[in-house]
Amino acid sequence: MDYEQKLKEIVMNDVRFISLLKAVEELHLPDSWICAGCLRNKIWDELDSISTPMNDIDVIYFDEANTSKAREKRLESQLQVFIPSEPWSVKNQARMHEKNGSTPYQSSFDGVANFPETATAVAIRITNNELEVMAPYGLQDLFSKSVRPTPHYDKTSDLHSVYLERVSQKKWDELWSHVFVER
Repeated sequence: MDYEQKLKEIVMNDVRFISLLKAVEELHLPDSWICAGCLRNKIWDELDSISTPMNDIDVIYFDEANTSKAREKRLESQLQVFIPSEPWSVKNQARMHEKNGSTPYQSSFDGVANFPETATAVAIRITNNELEVMAPYGLQDLFSKSVRPTPHYDKTSDLHSVYLERVSQKKWDELWSHVFVER
């Protein structure tokens, strides 16, 4: 199966998700994407024919020139103007390495590659009505509903406990059917 094409089809058939992507595109941010849980949940909802609430819409971008949290909050406010009442969360990946003690990221790809789980390390954007997918670890785990740590959070890492805490708190296997969680 061509997972990238399937992901694009699912997103293209969701008017709300397309409007979110277009709102982000309107900001003209460098290396910007919608990623992580909102995208993972969309795919898993589709696979299970259910609809779970969107807890947050993770928007990432990469801009070394301005890494202030205040700018991120202003961008969230702009997105609220475009599409009110959505749970926007904007993060500049040029500063996010500090959160998990990594070396500085060089791009949004680096940020996504350092997310805790492979099924969550996925991003999508729209540019001129064309979808582009970023998946540093591929899309197999996403579509098979397999939750595994990324290399930065694997069993040999000091951050493995962070991964274990997340999978324990998220309870994905209670929300969706047939979710495999590696512990």
